[in-house]
Amino acid sequence: MQDWTDEYDVVVVGSGGGALTGAYTAATQGLRTVVLEKTDLFGGTSSYSGASIWLPGTQVQERAGLPDSTELARTYLRSLLGDVDADRQDAYVETAPEVVALLEQDPNIEFEFRAFPDYYRAEGRLDTGRSINPLDLDPADIGELAEKVRPELDQDRTGQGHAPGPMIGGRALIGRLLAALAGTGNADLRTGTALTSLVVEDGRVVGVEAVRDGETLRIKADRGVLMAAGGIEGNAQARTDNGTPGKAEWSMGPIGANTGDAIAAGVAAGGATALLDQAWFCPGVEQPDGTAAFLVGIRGGIVVDANGERYLNESLPYDQFGRAMHAHNATNPTSWMIFDSREGGGLPGISIPNTAPAKHLEAGTWVQADTLEELALKAGLPTDALRASVEQFNDYAKHGVDDAFRRGEDPYDNFFCPPNGNPNNALTAIETGPFHAARIVLSDLGCKGGLVTDVDGRVLREDGTAIDGLYAAGNTSASLSQKVYPGPGVPLGTAMVFSYRAARHMV
Repeated sequence: MQDWTDEYDVVVVGSGGGALTGAYTAATQGLRTVVLEKTDLFGGTSSYSGASIWLPGTQVQERAGLPDSTELARTYLRSLLGDVDADRQDAYVETAPEVVALLEQDPNIEFEFRAFPDYYRAEGRLDTGRSINPLDLDPADIGELAEKVRPELDQDRTGQGHAPGPMIGGRALIGRLLAALAGTGNADLRTGTALTSLVVEDGRVVGVEAVRDGETLRIKADRGVLMAAGGIEGNAQARTDNGTPGKAEWSMGPIGANTGDAIAAGVAAGGATALLDQAWFCPGVEQPDGTAAFLVGIRGGIVVDANGERYLNESLPYDQFGRAMHAHNATNPTSWMIFDSREGGGLPGISIPNTAPAKHLEAGTWVQADTLEELALKAGLPTDALRASVEQFNDYAKHGVDDAFRRGEDPYDNFFCPPNGNPNNALTAIETGPFHAARIVLSDLGCKGGLVTDVDGRVLREDGTAIDGLYAAGNTSASLSQKVYPGPGVPLGTAMVFSYRAARHMV
């Protein structure tokens, strides 16, 4: 016999795009559902995202006239992943249309197609991409719920709250899902409530223990517990123990939020884990306070290692960029981005957060000089090697071909590059002083290892049997994409599909 504080059909731990999709699915089926969010705001890392969502072959792509289909998406995944987790690959692409159809039945939720290329040149790829995005949202449309959504990364990291204007990207996704969920009348939304353990009876998970305002809560879950609360990205010790490259302070998750609590609870209940040494990697601009900023959309400059030499295509999709950084600089994960002043001294790329150059220069995370030789000395780089790297790149820009790393030959490479008057828009010479060097570190958008799950999100033991009543999705589960990041929004897309499937399984 248990002394329960509250009783529900479904307990959802976490409040990102996956968690809220699972909660909404359960609530629309008449199941009494509670969402437990550890922090004071809903949305987690999902709120920081651009909210491209890799949900292929849906009514959204059909409305846009896109030549996409479930079979084409399946072909693309198979070409990248082979037959590893083939059943989950199939479940993902086959269920995506159902998820979108359910969500768009609610007047609060609407998606549209926005072009953003798939990340690999492989069979089944769409050069325009196939990801969908939530429409921008007027905060007034969801009332008080808007203030409970985590602000965008720039604003949140600096404690400024929401920027004025419409909610876009991940904030629009979370705001719309919260409004839809609240509208079911079957859901309770709780912030400041941290999972501490799972309650297990006779091998079945029957509820959770959590702490709120110092009080221990025991919450019963008659149908099941869905954990979609992020990974170990914010837990320095867990990263060290599992050999996860990068540092907790360089990760893009909300500070102090994603520390692997749900994964640890699942392991204590008997769950197996996999891929804990993996993450959704990206380059990061080291910040004056020791954190990192997500770097994407590079349109100029080059990246060099400690020897002053280029070692990658700087316009690669960010996960491939991060993996190239780690492979080349495993023992010294810091590189330098070298750029000139043709953009007024600003970084020729998108940095989120976008710290002012003056603050970087004051802190020493960037250095500036009138000549390349002086820049090399300030950055601690070999003078001759840096000059040679820049001169070679400038020659590539002149002729339009990057003989070393083929930059500019893939549709993704050029996606962020405006016309520059050169034969190759992704290649712009570095020649307008003063010159700059910015420290680049290995960052991530979250870790992708976690609890091993089946096609319905059920957590599995080491022997492959399912733990009754326990489900996981998103970065709390081990990703089906293994060491690959197939396209924009795969983390969100898989989280939403498998949370949906988990809730349907509970029904």
